[in-house]
Amino acid sequence: MRVILERSTLLKSLNHVHRVVERRNTIPILSNVLLNADGASLQMKATDLDLEVTEAAAATIEQAGATTVPAHLLYDIVRKLPDGAEVMLKTDESGNAMSVVSGRSNFRLQCLPQTDFPELSAGNFSHIFRLDSTALKDLIEKTQFAISTEETRYYLNGIFLHAIEDGGALKLRSVATDGHRLARAEMEAPAGSEDMPGIIIPRKTVGELQKLVDDPDVAVTVELSDNKIRFTIGSVILTSKLIDGTFPDYQRVIPTGNDKKLIIDRQSFAAAVDRVSTISSERGRAVKMSIAEGQVTLTVNNPDSGSATEEIAADYQSDPIEIGFNARYLLDVAAQLSGSEARFLLADAGSPTLVQDEGDESTLYVLMPMRV
Repeated sequence: MRVILERSTLLKSLNHVHRVVERRNTIPILSNVLLNADGASLQMKATDLDLEVTEAAAATIEQAGATTVPAHLLYDIVRKLPDGAEVMLKTDESGNAMSVVSGRSNFRLQCLPQTDFPELSAGNFSHIFRLDSTALKDLIEKTQFAISTEETRYYLNGIFLHAIEDGGALKLRSVATDGHRLARAEMEAPAGSEDMPGIIIPRKTVGELQKLVDDPDVAVTVELSDNKIRFTIGSVILTSKLIDGTFPDYQRVIPTGNDKKLIIDRQSFAAAVDRVSTISSERGRAVKMSIAEGQVTLTVNNPDSGSATEEIAADYQSDPIEIGFNARYLLDVAAQLSGSEARFLLADAGSPTLVQDEGDESTLYVLMPMRV
């Protein structure tokens, strides 16, 4: 194999691919990236056996061939080369080593045979649909913060994506919850997503997707099989296993009868929560919201260091109520809201609270209260 390509082109593709590779691997081949030079492009592929990313980069192929080399090492080498440099990748006759040559720099990397590289077979795709990358980005970003990190409830370790009929219209909806909070976003269902099964996209896959959908002009093709999902985003193909589990009936925890309405300036509220939570030893501590007509008083008590209170103006006409929330969760939700105001719909101090976005009717958030 002998390939010449621009450093910036190689770096961009490696950046997408190398992130999948775990830093510590018991299986040596999983530390490597598969390089396949053919036609007018160099195809790169990396996998952790649950997730696979492939990207092709334009290159001058002087001699076709394939090999695998350590992914993070190759990425670090290319990253440290000067801007505008040309990079040559060539394997020796034995195929046991590959040289990375650029200007006066010459690196020699150990190879493992490409025949050892695992293939993440996807099976037959039953559903195929396309959507704008901005729409996919919204579905992900507005819900991913609520994904659970608790491994025992593995079915919550991802985003639940499904098609659902709502008010006579078919919606594509994403939901995430960790049992303490829930986030839901939706869009008009694209053609081809009808009758799709409800699927759970793993947390790591969601994280990679977030980094890949940063170009607003790219359409994303989504393909589904029984246990895998594939996203084609420009020249990048991401294939992932799905979480094999049943997502809970989230509709049951979304309150419908909350009649106490609080409207508050989003930025003022987030800044005030951030300030008063400084007094707590960690962000997990409760912030008490004392809500009365025209104002909200935020209070944090920490037996070790003291207390903090702050008052902010609010639009509230119902009976006074005191309710506590995790400060971190309040800040996370406030960061997702796109409008200038946040709308809280409350019932009582022990019941779930609904948070709506004044700037986006398609999203909603549910927060479980804490004892204060």
